[in-house]
Amino acid sequence: MSSPAITLDQFRAEMLGVGYDEVLERPWAPGTVVDTHSHPFEANAVVVQGEMWLAVDGGPERRLIASDRFHLKPNVPHTERYGAEGATYWVARRR
Repeated sequence: MSSPAITLDQFRAEMLGVGYDEVLERPWAPGTVVDTHSHPFEANAVVVQGEMWLAVDGGPERRLIASDRFHLKPNVPHTERYGAEGATYWVARRR
């Protein structure tokens, strides 16, 4: 398992410093599938463990592993799928 290139404290400081409201750790169970949905907030995240697949606005799935980042603007439809060992990411949110 790879380690993220930064710590949670560094990620939190970076994201709060550029105007995000909160930073959360989000663990997901193995094999979880989250059907198409959207959020009323902007999300900027880094995967810290496991693997996941993200498809944004009907586009192709993108495989994400530790140290990979993703960004979602508010109200953008997307799907999420988590690998055999699940995944954890840190996410900054801004409304």
